[in-house]
Amino acid sequence: MSASDGASDAVSAGPAAAARPRNRKQLIVEAAGQVFSARGYHAASMEEIAAGVGISAAALYRHFPNKYALFAECADVMVDRLVAALDQAPPEASLHDVLAALTRVTVAHRAAGGLYRWEARYLAPVDRRRVRGKFGQVVGRVTEVVRREHPAPEDRLRAVAALGAIGSITMHHTSMGVRKIENLLVYAATRVAATDPAAAAGSAGLVELLAPPVPRTRRAEILAAAVPLFARDGFATVTNGQIAQAVGLAPSALYRHYPGKVDILVAACLQAAGLLGQAVERSLHRAGDPRDTVLALTAAYVAYSFEHNALTSVAEAELGGLPADVRRPLLLAQREHIAVWEQQLRAARPELDPRQARLLVHAGFGVVVEAGRALRWRDTVAHREAVTALVIGALL
Repeated sequence: MSASDGASDAVSAGPAAAARPRNRKQLIVEAAGQVFSARGYHAASMEEIAAGVGISAAALYRHFPNKYALFAECADVMVDRLVAALDQAPPEASLHDVLAALTRVTVAHRAAGGLYRWEARYLAPVDRRRVRGKFGQVVGRVTEVVRREHPAPEDRLRAVAALGAIGSITMHHTSMGVRKIENLLVYAATRVAATDPAAAAGSAGLVELLAPPVPRTRRAEILAAAVPLFARDGFATVTNGQIAQAVGLAPSALYRHYPGKVDILVAACLQAAGLLGQAVERSLHRAGDPRDTVLALTAAYVAYSFEHNALTSVAEAELGGLPADVRRPLLLAQREHIAVWEQQLRAARPELDPRQARLLVHAGFGVVVEAGRALRWRDTVAHREAVTALVIGALL
């Protein structure tokens, strides 16, 4: 760095620049991971990240030439931490110890970990392959230990599902002591890994979902065409022209049905909330004792996730980008949904307090996401029942 660079930094950052930390790049990556995780890649700004570190945007650009370079670095750093945690575990380490090592890293960097759930799709193909390769190392190591300690079918699926339970902590803000969080996540993940995927055979019969809505109006056709595009490419990168082309309209014709692209996203989120609410309501009506109720609730949620996968992923990934006045009722609907799960789980397991129950519910949701992805969301009775069994392993 030249003398002029140092002077410029001193002017922008003030007296603190004289005590510039040697780990500034690390601090930038930590702050950026949290911003990307909370706001999404496109909504995050270099100015906001710089403010989080206490430096100017100009100083930030000395370390990273652009936002994408910083984003790719964040993705690499987190997965490198997981790989390093496993490298430090001896080859003979138990499943509990392996999962505990991964849990400690994940909980320690909870605020930044959500970046992987949806935002990794914005990585360039070469960067995505590199990150996936490293995640593959993590999954492979966990699969080996699962196979050794719990020899049964679907060892890789069980390993992925266990990692989904651990990773769920990055997707919500339930507050507990760090050690309590770690212990509960390791417990849930270990139970998932040890679960026989055939344990919930017959659970599909507990589910009665409404048929997917059939687009009967031009407005509904636009929504049906936009959702898979949003799910695949992300809301921010999909254009009105792409949506219009998918429906066979001129881009200007979209405005007769939706004032803007964000209104299509709002409609998708509202539709997802409505369908999920109906699935939950039907499952509760069909249930018996508390444990049966949790099983019915789980089977319904898994079936909904497989049947409406694109819609669900859009609603979860893009909620943060909605206008505040629209986001509030949707967040309230989410909280009410979680409250139903929490109530039913505590009825089945009275020893759990509300926060423990909430954390386990989110762990179950994490199992659904990662196991569903591993199965490529191929919607079969066998897949639904296998994922249901794994979620029940985490909950009960």
